[in-house]
Amino acid sequence: MRIRSLAVDALIAAALAGVALLLGQEAARQGQKPLDATAYALVVLVHLPLVLRGRAPVVVCGLVHATWLVYITAGYWAVVCSFGPLLAVYTVASLRAVYFSLPCATLLGGVWIYAGAVSHTDSWPSVVGQALVYPAVLWRFGVVARRSAELTRQLRREQAERARREVAEERGRIARELHDVVAHHMSVISVQTGLARFVFDTDRRTARAALDTIDATGKEALDELRRMLMVLRAADDGAPSAPMPGLARLEEMAERIRAGGVPVTVTVEGTPRPLAPGLELCAYRVVQEALTNVVKHAPGARAEVRLTYEPHQVTVSVADDGEGVIPDRVRSGGGHGLLGMRERAKLYGGQISIGPQEQGGFAVRLTLPTSARAARRGDGTTT
Repeated sequence: MRIRSLAVDALIAAALAGVALLLGQEAARQGQKPLDATAYALVVLVHLPLVLRGRAPVVVCGLVHATWLVYITAGYWAVVCSFGPLLAVYTVASLRAVYFSLPCATLLGGVWIYAGAVSHTDSWPSVVGQALVYPAVLWRFGVVARRSAELTRQLRREQAERARREVAEERGRIARELHDVVAHHMSVISVQTGLARFVFDTDRRTARAALDTIDATGKEALDELRRMLMVLRAADDGAPSAPMPGLARLEEMAERIRAGGVPVTVTVEGTPRPLAPGLELCAYRVVQEALTNVVKHAPGARAEVRLTYEPHQVTVSVADDGEGVIPDRVRSGGGHGLLGMRERAKLYGGQISIGPQEQGGFAVRLTLPTSARAARRGDGTTT
C-alpha cells in the first residue's frame, strides 16, 4: 500500500509539474517575466517534494512554499507554481489536525499577497479575495476529507467488532448445543447401563442389546464432541495448542511470581494423585488469579500457596501477610477476577472463600470435590 501510494503521489506531482511548465510558456503573453532555465528548475523543485506529501505533509508544505517564495522573489509569474502549494495545503488539512493545517492555509494566503506585492499588481481586491478564498476552500475540503476518513475507519472497526461479537455468540450457541448433545447421550447411556445391570443375570440378550446401545451412543457422542470442538477451536480463535496447565505446574508459576519480586512458597500436603483435567485447571487458574492480585495490590507481601490432597477432595489456598498493600489499588467491591474464581468453583461443585485474614493479609481458599459423591454433597456455595 505504501509503494502504491508513493507511486500515485509521484504521478500527481509529475502531472502538476507538467501543467505548470506548459502554463509557463504563456507568461510573456500575460505581460509577465518570461521563464528561463532557472525558472523552469524552480518549477520542478516546487513540485518535487509532493512525491512525499503522504508521509510528511507538514514538512512538504513548508518546502513547497519556501521554494515558491524564491520563485516569486525572482520576479516570475506566481500563478505558474501555485498548483503545488494548493495541493500541499489540502494534503495537510486532510491528514493532520487543525492546529497544523490552519497555519499552512494562512501561509498560503500570505504568500499569495506577497506575490501580488512583488508583481506590483493594480487589482488588489482580486488578489486579497483569492488569498482568502483559495486557502479557505482547500482547508475546508481537506478537513471534511479527514473527518470522512476517520468516520470510515471507525465504521470499519465497529463492523469488525460486531463480526467478532457475532462469532462469539455463535460459538456460545454451539457450546450450548454441545451441552445438550452430551447431556442427551449421557442420559441414554445411564438408562441403558441401569437396564443392563438389572437384566444381566436373567436376560442376557436384553443386556447385550443395552450394551450395544451404550457402545453406539458413546461413539456418536464422541463424534459430536469432535465436530463441535473443531468449530470452537477455529484457526483464528487464538486458542493455545499446548496442554492445559495443572497442579503439577504450581511451582513453575510460583517461580514466575518470585521473578516479579514477590516471595512465594508452595507447600503440598497429602499424597499427590491424578485428578480430572477440569478440576486441575480450575484450581490452577484460581491460584494464578490470587497470586496475580498479590502482585498488583500487595507487591511487598509474602505469599504462601498450600495444596492439600484429601480422600474425597482437594484444597488449595493462597494467603499473603498483607505487607506492602497499595490502598488505591484495592477495590471495595469484587472485581472480575474474584467473580471468575467464584464461577469456576461453582462450575465444579466446589466451595471458595475470599477475604481478609484476622492476623492481616488476604486469603483465598478453594475446596474441590474429587468424587461424584463429594460433589453431590457440596452445594457450590461461595463466601
